Amino acid sequence: MREKELRLALICYGGISLAVYMHGITKEIWRLARASRSFHDGRFCTGSQEVYRQLLDRVETHTGLRLSVFSDIIAGASAGGINGIFLAQAIATGQSLDPLTDLWLEEADVERLIDPEARATRLSKLWAIPLAMLADRGGEAMESVDPDTRAEVRRKLSGFVRSRWFEPPFGGEVFTGLLLDALDAMAASPAGPPLLPDEQPLDLFVTVTDFRGHPQRLRLNSPAEVAETEHRLIVGFSDRGGPERNLGVAAELAFAARATASFPGAFPPFTVAELDAVLKRRGVDWPERNAFLARALPRHAAAAMADKAVLIDGSVLSNAPFKPAMDALKNRSARRQIDRRFVYIDPKPGIRSIRVGGTGGSDAPGFFSTILGALAEIPREQPIRDNLEALQGRSERSERMRRVIDALKDEVDEAIVQLFGGSFFLDSPTPARIATWRSRAQTEAARRAGPAYAAYGHLKLSGIVEELAGLVRRLTPRGVGPTRTQAREAIWAELQRRGLDRVTARGGGATPPAIAFFREHDLGFRIRRLRFLARKLAMIQEGDARLAPACEAFERCIYAILALYLEREVAGFFSEDVCGLACGVKEDAGAVLDAIGVARDLRRIDDEADRMLSEALSELPRSEKREMLFAYLGFAFYDLTTLSIIGERDGEFEAVKVDRISPDDATTIRAGGAEATLKGIRFNSFGAFFSRGYRENDYLWGRLHGADRLIDIVLSTLPPHRTLPPGTAAELKRSLFHAILDEEAPRLLAVPGLVARLRAEIG
Repeated sequence: MREKELRLALICYGGISLAVYMHGITKEIWRLARASRSFHDGRFCTGSQEVYRQLLDRVETHTGLRLSVFSDIIAGASAGGINGIFLAQAIATGQSLDPLTDLWLEEADVERLIDPEARATRLSKLWAIPLAMLADRGGEAMESVDPDTRAEVRRKLSGFVRSRWFEPPFGGEVFTGLLLDALDAMAASPAGPPLLPDEQPLDLFVTVTDFRGHPQRLRLNSPAEVAETEHRLIVGFSDRGGPERNLGVAAELAFAARATASFPGAFPPFTVAELDAVLKRRGVDWPERNAFLARALPRHAAAAMADKAVLIDGSVLSNAPFKPAMDALKNRSARRQIDRRFVYIDPKPGIRSIRVGGTGGSDAPGFFSTILGALAEIPREQPIRDNLEALQGRSERSERMRRVIDALKDEVDEAIVQLFGGSFFLDSPTPARIATWRSRAQTEAARRAGPAYAAYGHLKLSGIVEELAGLVRRLTPRGVGPTRTQAREAIWAELQRRGLDRVTARGGGATPPAIAFFREHDLGFRIRRLRFLARKLAMIQEGDARLAPACEAFERCIYAILALYLEREVAGFFSEDVCGLACGVKEDAGAVLDAIGVARDLRRIDDEADRMLSEALSELPRSEKREMLFAYLGFAFYDLTTLSIIGERDGEFEAVKVDRISPDDATTIRAGGAEATLKGIRFNSFGAFFSRGYRENDYLWGRLHGADRLIDIVLSTLPPHRTLPPGTAAELKRSLFHAILDEEAPRLLAVPGLVARLRAEIG
């Protein structure tokens, strides 16, 4: 069977109380990932997960495609940030998301969230009760629910309006405690295996707004430097894979969740002191505190001001955090054919969270509408066109590179044949022969490039300097060591001293100093070559699925070698002595470069890679052996042309597709979008905080909408000529919808008629 990975990069928008709806969607993504893991482990599932497993089984049976599905990049803002954090934790640890469902349904209630000191007394602000009723716009929101729920909403809305004014009604410490409770409940639940391949990294990002801002220095021509105030923050977590997966301790995840969802006016701004107080009351130690703050709030920590940072809702300035997710693609490798999707979850397309006055019409906006729109509505609701255009540009570069490689193949193969002939020895590669052939092929590629090699060589050199400058920055404490700019300038000065202002020899090819430097420091070339081999091997398997067993050993070899090189990019690989030298890069960049080169010892790793490749090549059939060997030896020729297209690093170089999950897109059961299905959009998207019935409704629709769209997304990864029999998708959706209703009916006691109505609509 041909193998393929459907990799989901999730972007979770803010939505205030529609967090409950988004939890239903992320829970379906979690269940699909669990079903995929069970499918590949040969285990059966129950309920809705079994339907997902059947989907993957039918794909394999009818198309010959063995598909695995997982999410390895998650970025979120506000309510989406909370759901992203908990989903990432479940993926990394194998923990259950079910305890989070209880949190949303039980605890995400105005009476639980409100600060104890802000609660309305029996007689407080009785005159404000009519305001609560007017906020319902004549009762139209009440008419959409059962009478019992209507009474609950009226009572809670009255209490909310009559609570403390001119201070946030919801309690910050209350919210922090609920988040910690949910993380503890997940940790206490039975855990399964992590929902990612062992070597696959997991990256999580949430947006935060720094209320006071922090200085960001910019270099200009004149003046040489200026300082601007930056309010955007990204709190990131990374799990590099391996047997002991770990995103972060509960305190760190709660920090990010509380900060990103600190909705202005509803919750007080978040500070580290708030989290410290809650942890102290619980008797929980946080030994990683200072290290985490230095990473999450580097500017504040460098100025010893991390405790003073005031953080508010991440969706204020970045409600659609595509960029950090796009940046994470650079750290991804491709083990087999990849279908990369950016899936963004928008709970209410076209509906603003905060509305004052009208939402349309031809009349000019009033005084308050204009101010509120400028300060809150417009920044929060900016479209994602720029992000989508960037993804499209990346996909176009990918296709351009593929076309260039295809066009060059015959010429490169001819060059390899001219170099080595039809030698019998090409069928018997030994480590020594591979090393000799590799060196000779690289020398010949440089010689044949002629004057063009100068541009290529300097592009490579620039990429190496950037990589080294970034490494030096990571090796040194922030605020103590050099800036990236200072490290870059010091390294360039040292390279000029070593004669590397020229990379081309007068007789053609690279100069001896350039060759020596590339052999010692050109990690990027080695990584690109291995990823090129991985793509080549995937194409061979795609062309003939019968070759998959023979290719498995070579595939493992590629990624084992890749791991040796990749670990030498990580700051933790280097000793304290190297870190100490890195602090003095401005004074002695040569000593720093030499120490990094000795620590990496790339020439020894090259010898080990030649040995491993020699053994793996011996397992391939003769034709495929020569094809992979030609690709390996010919990569220097390809790289001369494609480096300018792809840049120094680009892990997955496949086209990226974008999908949306929203009420407007999931129409199999009911059309009409959010207005026809969700209750949380009431009261400026705070509606679900006022009723357990509202939350149950939105959570259930979240699961159903997520299931509807995920089946569409999975089936869209099939090639056009390999599809499932007609009617299969509809059958699977019906089975999945009923399985979800069966699972949730015992839990959803506040909306007893909803399940029955949905069963009738599904049929």
